[in-house]
Amino acid sequence: MKSLFNLCLDMLKYGFKGDAKYMAWLGFLSFFVIFWVYGNYQQLAYGMAVTGLTDQVSWGIYLANFIFLVGFAAAAVTVVFPAYVYKHEGMHKVAVLGEMMAIAAVVMCILFVLNHMGRPDRLWHMIPYIGIYNWPNSMLTWDVLVLVGYLILNAVCGFYYLHQKYTKQPINKSWYIPLVFLAIAWAFSIHTVTAFLINTMPARPMWFHSMMPIRFIVTAFAAGPCVIVLVFLLVRKHTKLVIDDSVFNLLSTTITVCLGLALYLTLSEVVTEFYHPTEHALGLKYLIYGVQGLDKLVPFFWISIALMLGSFIMLLFPSIRKNLKILPFLCVAIFTGIWIEKGMGLLLPGFSPTPIGEMTEYYPTWIEIGNSLGNWAIGFIVLSVLVKGAVGVLVGDISYEKNQA
Repeated sequence: MKSLFNLCLDMLKYGFKGDAKYMAWLGFLSFFVIFWVYGNYQQLAYGMAVTGLTDQVSWGIYLANFIFLVGFAAAAVTVVFPAYVYKHEGMHKVAVLGEMMAIAAVVMCILFVLNHMGRPDRLWHMIPYIGIYNWPNSMLTWDVLVLVGYLILNAVCGFYYLHQKYTKQPINKSWYIPLVFLAIAWAFSIHTVTAFLINTMPARPMWFHSMMPIRFIVTAFAAGPCVIVLVFLLVRKHTKLVIDDSVFNLLSTTITVCLGLALYLTLSEVVTEFYHPTEHALGLKYLIYGVQGLDKLVPFFWISIALMLGSFIMLLFPSIRKNLKILPFLCVAIFTGIWIEKGMGLLLPGFSPTPIGEMTEYYPTWIEIGNSLGNWAIGFIVLSVLVKGAVGVLVGDISYEKNQA
């Protein structure tokens, strides 16, 4: 236990030290935490009236980010899976960094859920048999349970691996490998359950179809690796950790395939619903060209399609896909496009029309925007510290031996 405590302490110290650029990055993120503190105070003091949520649109930017980030958390499996299932040597060296990213993503998910609740002191109602939620029938409770389970699995696997490297002890594969495989399977479950959370609502026609879980998985495995690529490029450039080109080639191929599938599913959905329009089609019409003069989401939808389709076409060329100078820009474009399409573009049209046929429109307030930026900032602070600390262990800058010297 002492060595584990020392590991965590050394990682924190190492994670909050760096050159001027790194400290400026942490300072930049901390600036948004100020808005987060103010926004949360406003919500606690005055309630959800300070948000743009209404009786008609009860889910907004908080849950849009939550749904997107669950996919980001699950996407860590794109590093862990090839490392342990296909024995990819390059991935195996950096698999633990994927687990650190999953931890940071789940932290952000929890922050957005707390914001959406409005009363975080009532979170205990999520606990089965103790709270008021109808578990096991409540999908929301299942979602929280699988997220917490995924957080614990990644924390145990990641920190155990780092602890053994820190103390220069061998990995006990008899229980560690089965736990890693459990975490891989669990990664698919967290996004599947999140999809079930919304596609089991017959009163919301736009969500009520069986393709939703598949769409969630492929968009997750397209957007998540984009962040992983950006983080790995920064790690390779600014640290002593060697990351093979084969890692980036595999990740970019994964992005290309999953992005292509996501676009195909979107096209399939549009053709199916517009050929013989159903109730589902009205939400799509609102998203694509507006309905009854309500068109705030229309520009975002077309920007999203342009970013994803343009990036996909470019990634089809191996010379571009393997170009590590162009790839970061494409990753940013894809990440942004999927955030729009999967977050606001999926969630909000589900509320228009309402179950009684009314068209309504939602726009986040500055309080919601400030809280959202703060949650992302906190998440990226956690990500930066965890990844930098993990790199410190992997390259030998911090170790139990040095701690005791």
